[in-house]
Amino acid sequence: MKPKISQKSVVSWILYDCANSVFYTTVMAGFFPIFFKKYWSLGADENLSTQRLGWILAISGFALAVLSPLLGVISDKKKYKKILLGSFMLVGVLLTLALAYIPEGQWYGAAVVYGLALFFCTASTIFYDSLLVSVAKPKDYDMVSSLGYAFGYLAGGVLFAVNVMMYLKPEIFGIETPVAAVLLSFVTVAVWWFLFSIPILLFVDEPTHELSNEKISLLIKHSISQLHQTAIRIFENKNLFYFLLAYWFYIDGVSTVMAMAVDFGVAINLESASLIKALLLVQFVGFPSAYFAGKLAGKYSSREVILTSIFIYILAVIGASQMKTEIHFYIMAACIGLAQGSIQALSRSLFAQLIPADNAGEYFGFFNLLGKFASVLGPILMAVSTILFSNAQYAILSLLILFVIGFYYLLKVKSPQVSI
Repeated sequence: MKPKISQKSVVSWILYDCANSVFYTTVMAGFFPIFFKKYWSLGADENLSTQRLGWILAISGFALAVLSPLLGVISDKKKYKKILLGSFMLVGVLLTLALAYIPEGQWYGAAVVYGLALFFCTASTIFYDSLLVSVAKPKDYDMVSSLGYAFGYLAGGVLFAVNVMMYLKPEIFGIETPVAAVLLSFVTVAVWWFLFSIPILLFVDEPTHELSNEKISLLIKHSISQLHQTAIRIFENKNLFYFLLAYWFYIDGVSTVMAMAVDFGVAINLESASLIKALLLVQFVGFPSAYFAGKLAGKYSSREVILTSIFIYILAVIGASQMKTEIHFYIMAACIGLAQGSIQALSRSLFAQLIPADNAGEYFGFFNLLGKFASVLGPILMAVSTILFSNAQYAILSLLILFVIGFYYLLKVKSPQVSI
């Protein structure tokens, strides 16, 4: 039975995007790549630290890919979505807090803590994404999903702007040094993430269909069997199969650009202040673009808007390979901001339209599996290409493979008829 839909539940669901977006903005895309290279990998070669970052992302992504489907099935069977979301959120918050206490030069400690924090943050979105079908009707999936990403961009941008001010003008905040400001920024992310997670745990209800009373050991065994059946159903549904295949490739490119853009900028000798300004540009362009993507999807279709966003990414990657100046980096940031929010929001809502709502957790487990296995390939492509060419600008062209294949298979997907 599907829970009654209310405005409070929709707003509470959207607020979790505001909660975890600050991790992706301030930590993953913003300060961690710079700090990992300049502070925790002090004295290491630039290309070596790029390789290390690529392997961190790949290992974290692989672990999540292996566990995502199983977590999704268990959350469906035992009505564990909110319990698991809250648990993974809390561990992620504590790990983010721990980043503030890792000493200079301890790259391995930073790598382990960050990799685990990224794992728990992203794993929490399995349960969050699957709750979309509990708070909205199918006809509203595009708009609600887009609003989540839009306000996530806004929230991430607001806190990141404050964190940047802390870094650039630490004396205003009573902070001694820019390094201390960055470490304190990790604390602000942890606190923000925790506080904005509270509404979804209190005000969003879960579906009450076919709950299981099995013990966890038996549940895991039966869940593995059910995953096999779900995989068969996905292969039999050509439309869903082509979408997931497309998603596997194009979201890999998106995730890799998001995670390694700042590292790329450092590798081509751009100033830290310029990189931070570019990230702010991504956030504040991403806010309106994600919102209007939902509007455009209602007028045309999710598929067409996603295809357009992939094409923008292709142009941005080609442009990045020829990048020479700070202005070029800002142009790339604007392109990414324009495409990133729409491609993420509408991929989520299009997938929700293609699957049975009663098994949303199970299917979103597969959705995250493909996204995370793809996140293994992208960083490896960047790391290996950097080794081969010793040039980050040549290495980034390897991501074109992912976007082109994703574009091709998405062309094969038929837009679903959305019920009211």
